[in-house]
Amino acid sequence: MFQNLSLIEKILLTISLLWILIVGYLTWWNGLNSPTGDKSFRWDEWIWFGVVPAITPYFFYFIWKKEEENKNRKKSK
Repeated sequence: MFQNLSLIEKILLTISLLWILIVGYLTWWNGLNSPTGDKSFRWDEWIWFGVVPAITPYFFYFIWKKEEENKNRKKSK
């Protein structure tokens, strides 16, 4: 599955996954240390501060990558 990725792509994917995990851990730890008594995991914080920032660059890459491929196809025809 990941055999066709270049070294830079693998590094960026690893950084994104680490970001999601670290923010998830910090969200969990922050919930445990909450003075309000609510010790639950804050899914909304994890999604907005962990998952969304980690996935957004890939959406932009996908959008611009497709545009570049379309331009290359038009030039070759």
